[in-house]
Amino acid sequence: MSTGKTVLLVDDDIDLLENTAYMIKSMGYDVVTAEDGQDAFLKYKDIHPDLTIMDVKMPKMDGFDSFFKMKQFDPEAKVVLITAFSIDEKKHLKAKSMSLITTMAKPYSFEQLEEIVTKYA
Repeated sequence: MSTGKTVLLVDDDIDLLENTAYMIKSMGYDVVTAEDGQDAFLKYKDIHPDLTIMDVKMPKMDGFDSFFKMKQFDPEAKVVLITAFSIDEKKHLKAKSMSLITTMAKPYSFEQLEEIVTKYA
């Protein structure tokens, strides 16, 4: 059963990207994937997803910079950032001031993911 909603999933870790996409699809959502922040922004403009879940540390453009571009393009953009590293506090505070939904730590559980997706998508 499809929810008719789309999640944009962004991570440069291909295994994690595929596994997470599979989990979100199993909840009934359509998933579009991107492997860096630049690609994520271009896909965001194309598909206007209901929710974007994006890694912070990526090549070409990090998750924060991609988030800032998405918010400039669409102030209503709903974005969750994921990270396995300590994050740039200044960028994080700026993102929170621009309605970043939350930041999820890696590794995250299926339950955490499900809670985020069903609540915000």
